[in-house]
Amino acid sequence: MELREFAERVLFATSLEEKLQTPDGVTDEQPGPAIVTPAAPGRPRELNFKPTGSARGEFPGPRHLEQAHERGRLLHFFANHELLATELMALVLLKFPDAPAAFRKGVFETLKDEQEHTRLYLDRMRGCGIEFGSIPVSGYFWRAVSGMESPMDYVAGLSLTFEQANLDFARHFSACFADVGDADSARLLQKIYHDEIGHVAYGLKWFRRWKNPTESDWEAFCRQLKYPLSPSRAKGLSLNVAGRRAAGLDAAFIAELDVYSQSKGRTPGVFLFNPFAEARMTEGRAFNPAKHQAQLARDLENLPQFLGRQDDLVLVERRPSVEFLRGLKQAGFALPEFVEMKQPLTRPAATLSSSDGEKDGVRGISGLAQRKLGRLRPWAWGPDSVELLEPLFANLTGEQRTANGSFNPEIAQLYSKAWSAALLRKFLQLTQAGGALPSVQRAPGDEPHARFDSSGLCTEQEVGVTVDSLEGAQAAIAAIRRRGHHPIVIKQALGLAGGNAIRLFEPELLESQQRWIEKAVASQHLLVVEPWLARVQDFSVQLEMTPDGLKLCGYTGLLTDGKGQFQGNWAAPKFERRLPARVISLFLAPPDIATRLHRLYADLFALLEGELRLVGFLGPVGVDAFVYRTGAGECRLKPIVEINPRYTMGRLMVELMKHVAPGSHGFFRLVSRKQAQAEGSEDFLAYAGTLTRQFPLRLEGEPVARIREGALCLNDPTQAQVVLATLQVSRSPLKWSGTPAVGVDPSV
Repeated sequence: MELREFAERVLFATSLEEKLQTPDGVTDEQPGPAIVTPAAPGRPRELNFKPTGSARGEFPGPRHLEQAHERGRLLHFFANHELLATELMALVLLKFPDAPAAFRKGVFETLKDEQEHTRLYLDRMRGCGIEFGSIPVSGYFWRAVSGMESPMDYVAGLSLTFEQANLDFARHFSACFADVGDADSARLLQKIYHDEIGHVAYGLKWFRRWKNPTESDWEAFCRQLKYPLSPSRAKGLSLNVAGRRAAGLDAAFIAELDVYSQSKGRTPGVFLFNPFAEARMTEGRAFNPAKHQAQLARDLENLPQFLGRQDDLVLVERRPSVEFLRGLKQAGFALPEFVEMKQPLTRPAATLSSSDGEKDGVRGISGLAQRKLGRLRPWAWGPDSVELLEPLFANLTGEQRTANGSFNPEIAQLYSKAWSAALLRKFLQLTQAGGALPSVQRAPGDEPHARFDSSGLCTEQEVGVTVDSLEGAQAAIAAIRRRGHHPIVIKQALGLAGGNAIRLFEPELLESQQRWIEKAVASQHLLVVEPWLARVQDFSVQLEMTPDGLKLCGYTGLLTDGKGQFQGNWAAPKFERRLPARVISLFLAPPDIATRLHRLYADLFALLEGELRLVGFLGPVGVDAFVYRTGAGECRLKPIVEINPRYTMGRLMVELMKHVAPGSHGFFRLVSRKQAQAEGSEDFLAYAGTLTRQFPLRLEGEPVARIREGALCLNDPTQAQVVLATLQVSRSPLKWSGTPAVGVDPSV
């Protein structure tokens, strides 16, 4: 029989008997012309593909395999996959008649194996009481591979993707069948596993022969695959390294595959670290971060990977190293898909020239234009993130939003410290009036007298005053000092934190301070003037504004330096619903102080939710607060220092704590190079090594292990230049000490 005749029968026959017949021998003397790919292979009616978009069938879990029927269902999945492989191999023989004879012969030999696998699955299914076709079958393999334009597409898409994944599935389920006493099915899966090693090796041989010799196997593989295929389809439930080594894949390829991630069906979210959003609101495209600031943003650009779910996308300038990602995976963190931008976000788009490549605001992520996306989640919505992400709004599924709906002048005002001060003043007025906020529904017996005593709150006189002139600032300073507050802080209402505030301790304004104020107001910056209070404990509340309302995500403690600048976060057990015990302990009475504080924040959340609804804001919100000590030694609460309508390091801490074992404490810290050296390490790599040796990771819990104790780096120490993010976990509250992290931007 001619090979072409055999391939046509396998591809177009409408009975299993014909499709699975194997001739004694074939010749390939008349390969004939190339065919056009049919919409679907010929099949019996009961095996026609179910409609695209219909509900996906789920593999029975291991706990269900004790039931013969469930084992049969699983074997049904596998039988369809083997039949699909048979049909695709027939297609490649008909579609590429001019391919090398040795290649075509190898495809024929592999096709015969797939026919045998299908027949063996049919026998085992019947033994479990399942007939082939009794369950709807998917045509995904066909849709993903049949559009191949060359034999190279075939070996990349089938041999090195779906057959490579079967190295994981076959071995895994062979063990599962053995565990439930189905020795026959276990042996069948073991046979298929060994055959698949040979099939992958065959595809790899031709792949290496045809690929660009200047590319690594991994680089060529990623480039060759066409959407919707990606390397994530080349692996199963757990990575079988031994099988891949036996097939000839090299260690570098296996390591890259181990940490690669891309969604296999769920529409992914897109995350982006853009810490300069507020500066760009203030200065527009004229803003250009200083070298140190730009490098800090590059060092921390991967941190949004801890905010999303597995398979979400994180836009970065440079993907973290394989070794770093492998360490995170071993620590229990799911890995996202990293998409490298051709131009750094730290460079304004207006400065890009035609020689820089794409200028349309997509910065090299135009490949996402063909993919469905779930949501866009920059660190902060602002002019820079709108410019970058606007082309992707058309790809969003579900609730469609526009760039203007994500960021507009009304939302921009939420970033202003003047807006935060005004909200705090309104809240204090409502609280001190002695009644509950109208929007809060209280339970019977929850009367105003049980609320947090307003004497424990800051007063309106300690709330910032907004000014727009030097004269206004001088008047506000004088009024504050007449009330007995000598130290004062003046902040720009909007802008990059760290360089937008001055502290006044002198009796009169210094000339340099006066110039700072004059320059700020000349640039049309509003200023907020407020007393410098003796802070005892900083903390934050992390929230998420959703269409259904404002949701509490958790509470974290804040570590700040003497200037109030960010150093780190910590979180204690029950962080997701309780204020830190260190905060509550500062108020000695009454006995139900914790309950009263939580009711106070419930009122605050209700007020804040109403304000956010007015401007249509959806997304993360962080509220910074602190307890301070008065001159008389009393502790008081300033429940709002500022409100951040964006992600913050406090929110990052909340998300990290989801990977921490119950009962453990977490400590997030940003370490500068100078700080690492002060603690005895020459560079970040040495610091990372010392940290992990001193605090080795200990995981606990099933089925998903969490960190009980230990420490790890959250950005790549081999790439970091100015700052390293670390997480330390302990069973007891951590006592922090050390050199302040020089130059770390508190706007995060």
